[in-house]
Amino acid sequence: MRRTTVHRTSLAAATLLLLAGCGSQSGDTDQGSGKVSAPPPSSGPATGPGASGSPGGCAPRTSELTAADNRGTVCVTVGGQLRLTLDGTRQRPWKAVTVSGDGLRATNGGIVLQPGDATAAYDAVAPGTVTLTSSRPLCAEPATPGGVSCKGIQEWQVTVRVR
Repeated sequence: MRRTTVHRTSLAAATLLLLAGCGSQSGDTDQGSGKVSAPPPSSGPATGPGASGSPGGCAPRTSELTAADNRGTVCVTVGGQLRLTLDGTRQRPWKAVTVSGDGLRATNGGIVLQPGDATAAYDAVAPGTVTLTSSRPLCAEPATPGGVSCKGIQEWQVTVRVR
């Protein structure tokens, strides 16, 4: 029987190659540049309790959400309004925003002029907690047959507390 030994150097080299291949691309997708990255967790002004500086930690009458607010929480008072815009591209379009929970009612979000964008507007009508979600492809489809592609999905989610 033959004994097989894995060398530490070979194992370390293989690990480095795997790590170098995962997440090594950076920058936003730029009209076919092939560069992608998921946005970092948000620490934007609309997230966190009391972040708006208004009493009770709720946002002003109208709050604006973007992709930078991903994984955040925003508080809106009843009677307030919430608007969101997710800037996408034709190659990496955002899906329509879905709503789960009670407290928001969809209202006229205006006209969308850019293909790939997802926009929405909601009126805060009753106390409750709502989750807004959307997603888009992490990579654009290959421009040529046999080109490199990926099956990754960029997800966006914000929790809205209506008070």
